[in-house]
Amino acid sequence: MRTWSLAGVAAVAAGAYLLGVDELVVLAGGAVVLLVARCVPRRPGGGLVAVGGVAGSGWGPVVLARTGVASQADLVGLFGIFLEFGAVLYGSGYVLVAFLRGDLVERLGWLSDAQLLDAVAIGQLTPGPVFTTATFVGYLVAGLPGAVVATVGIFGPSFVFVAALGRLLPHVRDRAWTAALLDGVNLAALGLMAGVSLQLGVDAIIDPLTIALAAAGAIVLWRSALNASWLVAGGAAVGVLASLAGLGP
Repeated sequence: MRTWSLAGVAAVAAGAYLLGVDELVVLAGGAVVLLVARCVPRRPGGGLVAVGGVAGSGWGPVVLARTGVASQADLVGLFGIFLEFGAVLYGSGYVLVAFLRGDLVERLGWLSDAQLLDAVAIGQLTPGPVFTTATFVGYLVAGLPGAVVATVGIFGPSFVFVAALGRLLPHVRDRAWTAALLDGVNLAALGLMAGVSLQLGVDAIIDPLTIALAAAGAIVLWRSALNASWLVAGGAAVGVLASLAGLGP
């Protein structure tokens, strides 16, 4: 977010997510906005030139079909959900949290916000990328088989994409329109992460102790190079001590 206008795109993405707009639509919208702003020619009077038969002065709503999800927590449905996540996630592993909350908490009700927070913490403490959160989520939903299918589902597409696109990706930034798309999705991803952090923060920061922990963790993370796993472990230790002292919930 190098300029106020770019920061505005991220802020709008966060607002759209908080208003319930589908996560994929938010990501696609960020890409379209940057693409239009940078690559669509403008008339001398300031208006956008019609491109591809669609007038640039006003464009219709983005319609993006989502993969259907199962109505119950069966293994096939769970695998399909995480296969979709692995195929479309972009920007950062932390964007996964927004997708998990949107589908598994809000739409399906398979998890609570508290369980999702636990899964994020486990993902931070265990070795490997943030995507390991999916393994714990799968376990919460359907036990050990659920952990296996969620892990295979979310990591599977990465192997396919890397093998298929590895030689093309270095050239993507050489094209103005693809660079604009990538920047737009990056900004939307930041907005998604900010939005889901705010939502989960409402459940996590509930008393003076959690306020102090959150503030201290943010300061240490911002001002030092300490690995986030130590912050999570430290918070867990403080929580245990507070509970033993009768200060916990």
